[in-house]
Amino acid sequence: MEEPQRARSHTVTTTASSFAENFSTTSSSFAYDREFLRTLPGLLIVAEIGLCFNGSAFVLYLSAAIVDASSVSPERDSHNFNSWAASSFFAFLVTICYAGNTYFSFIAWRSRTIQ
Repeated sequence: MEEPQRARSHTVTTTASSFAENFSTTSSSFAYDREFLRTLPGLLIVAEIGLCFNGSAFVLYLSAAIVDASSVSPERDSHNFNSWAASSFFAFLVTICYAGNTYFSFIAWRSRTIQ
């Protein structure tokens, strides 16, 4: 025994999205994001991102500086000796700067997590 099929309604219901109508580019629509960054979890997220960025940049620059320094030829008659030596010096200088920045980011992150 088959059940008889019910007649379907021919009414179609549609809704319009109000997102485009309510979207505004004023600063009040982005106020939540600014307020979140002023809270403790928001500050921790920013600090952790900075810590990860500085730490990874330190590791990458350190490996590049080591490779650069190891490729410097010790012979003085090599015509690129000065430029290789200068690039090695500045590579280690940038590495030291990133190491310091990583340290200060870690200290700032640690002081926020203790509070």
